Amino acid sequence: MKRFHLTSLATLALAFSGSALAQSLPPGPTVNIQAVTQVGPALPQYTKVDIPILREGVPQKSGGRIKVTLASWPERNLNGPEVIRLVRSGQVDIGAVSLQTVSGEVPMLDMVDLAGLNPTVGQARKVSQALLPELNKELERFNTRIVAMYPFAGQIFFCRDKVASLADLKGKRIRTSGGSSNTFVTSIGAQPTSVGFPEVYAALERGVVDCAITGSSSGNGARWYEVSQSQYALPLFWSVAMYVVNLNWWNKLDPQVRAFLEATMKEVEDAQWKLGEETTEDGLACNSGDKAGCKIGKIVESKPMALNRPTQADQDTLRATLTSAILPEFMQRCGTRCIETYNRLVAPVSGVTYQAK
Repeated sequence: MKRFHLTSLATLALAFSGSALAQSLPPGPTVNIQAVTQVGPALPQYTKVDIPILREGVPQKSGGRIKVTLASWPERNLNGPEVIRLVRSGQVDIGAVSLQTVSGEVPMLDMVDLAGLNPTVGQARKVSQALLPELNKELERFNTRIVAMYPFAGQIFFCRDKVASLADLKGKRIRTSGGSSNTFVTSIGAQPTSVGFPEVYAALERGVVDCAITGSSSGNGARWYEVSQSQYALPLFWSVAMYVVNLNWWNKLDPQVRAFLEATMKEVEDAQWKLGEETTEDGLACNSGDKAGCKIGKIVESKPMALNRPTQADQDTLRATLTSAILPEFMQRCGTRCIETYNRLVAPVSGVTYQAK
C-alpha cells in the first residue's frame, strides 16, 4: 500500500507538472496576434512548423490567453515587401520574409548569406547568431526587430540540359535572386536573369532561362522537375529568412507574455533550422526519384532528374570567388561599418577575412 501511495503521488506530481507547463502564463487579458509567414501554404516551413507551433501550439500552451491568426502570403494576397511594410505599420504583429527583402534598405542583412560564405547550414546558423545583435540595431530604426532566423534548403541549380559542373554553366542564362548570386553567376561566365519565382516554371519550359537557382525542396514543390532534367547540388547559400515583429507592439507586451513568445520563437527557430537541413537532401532525393530518401517532398517517378554532386574543384572555385569578387562587391555596396562588422563577427566563423585592396 505504501509503495502504491508513493507511486500515486509521483504520478500526480508529474501530471501537475505537465499541466503547469501547458499553461505557463498566469491569467490575464487575451492577446490576439496577427501573423503572416511563408511564401506558400504548402511549404513544410508552414505546415510542419508555423501551423503546429504558432497557430495551434501557442493557444494551447498559453491556456488560451494568446491567440494567433496565421496566414501565408498568398492567403492574404501579399508579397514580401508588403509583409514587411505591414509589420512596420503595426497592421501585422509578426511577419516572415527573406533577408533580401529588406537588404535594399539594410544592406548588412545580406552579410548573413553571401554566396559561398556558408558551405553548411550549420555554419549559416552560427553566422546568423553572431550577426543578430548588429542586424537588430539596423532594423530597429524601421520599427522592426528580428525574433528568429531560419534557412530554406540549399540553393542549387535546376537546369534544362545536363549540368555536371560549373564549366557546363558557362554562357547559360540563369535565374537568380539577385545580390551575391548575380556576382557569382557572372564570375563563371553565365548571365544572371531576373525572373519572379512564380514565373520560373514557364521560363524554364520555354527556354527563356537555361537554369534557375532555388532550394532543392522549393523547386520540387514548384514542380520544376517537369521542365528541367538535371540538378547541380552545389549549395550557393541557404536563402536565410527572418521572423520580424513590430517593435512598438513587442515592447508594450506584458513582460511575461513577451518571455513566453521569446521561448516560442526559439522553438520555431530550432525546428526551422532542423527542417532546412532535412529538406536539402530530401529535395534532391525526391527530384531524382530516390524513394528511400524522399520523405517530405513529392517523389518524381516519371522522368526523374539527374543528380550531380559538386566537384571539389567547383567548391574551391566558389570559395575563391567569395574572396575575389563577392566580398569586395558587397563591401563596396555596404560600406566601411560592414567591413568592421564582418571581420569582427563573421570572419572568426567563416575563416575568411576581408582585406580591402
